[in-house]
Amino acid sequence: MPAPVLVEACVDSIESALAAAAGGAHRIELCANLVEGGTTPSAGTLALCRTRLRIPIFVLVRPRGGDFLYSAAELAVMLEDIRRAKDAGAHGAVVGVLRADGAIDVERTRQLIAAARPLQVTFHRAFDVCRDAGEALETLIGLGVERVLTSGQAATAPQGADTIARLVRRAAGRIGVLPGGGITADNVEALVRSTGVAEVHLTGAVTRRSDMAFRAPQVEIGNVAPRSEYEWSVTDPEQIRRVVESLGEKKGRL
Repeated sequence: MPAPVLVEACVDSIESALAAAAGGAHRIELCANLVEGGTTPSAGTLALCRTRLRIPIFVLVRPRGGDFLYSAAELAVMLEDIRRAKDAGAHGAVVGVLRADGAIDVERTRQLIAAARPLQVTFHRAFDVCRDAGEALETLIGLGVERVLTSGQAATAPQGADTIARLVRRAAGRIGVLPGGGITADNVEALVRSTGVAEVHLTGAVTRRSDMAFRAPQVEIGNVAPRSEYEWSVTDPEQIRRVVESLGEKKGRL
C-alpha cells in the first residue's frame, strides 16, 4: 500500500473539526451545511478553527446547495469568500463550477484559482456530475488545480473504485485524485490498494441527538427532508481514528 496516506476529514462545525483533529486527521475541509452537500463556512467557524487546530484547513467555497451552474452575482460572492478565507489564514480553497452542458467552466474556474493563489486548490465533487471525467481531468490539469475530489462518478467511492483507479493512471502524477464518499475504516484499505491514491476524504459522521427537553415537533425550520431539528450529524473522532489506524498511524493531531 502506498504510504503515507493523508486523511482529510470533511466537517461543518467547530465540534466536528476538533473531533477530526483529535482522531488524527491530517487535514480538514471546512464547510457548512453538509446536509446540502456543503456550503461556505462562516467566518467565525474558520477563525475559531484557525485558533484551535494545528492541521491545514481547506475551505469549501460554495454559495448554495443545488447545482454548480452559478450566476455572475454568485461568482462574485465566491471570489469574495476566497479573499476573506485567505485573509483569515485558510491553507487551501475547494471550488467547483460547471457550464450548462456539463463541462468544467474554464474561465470561472480560472478566476477562482487566481483569487486563491498562493493557496492550494481542490476541485470538488462537481467533478462527479460533469459530462466526461477524462475530459474534465485534463481541463483541471491544464488549469493547475492540485487535486480533484471524486467518488468516481458513482454513489460512493468504493463503488467508483475502478473509475478512480483509471483517473489515477491517467493523471500520472499531474494532479492528485482524492476519493470521497462512503469511505469508512471497513473499506478504506481496499480502496487505497485498488486505486493507488495517496489521500482519502471522509466525514466520519454519527448522529447527534438534541438534549432539548421541550420540543415542538409540529414545527419544521429547515426544508431539507427527511430532517429533524432535534438531530444532526457530527464527526466522531473514533471513526476518524479507525481510518487513520487502518492506514498505519496511531496519533491525534489536536
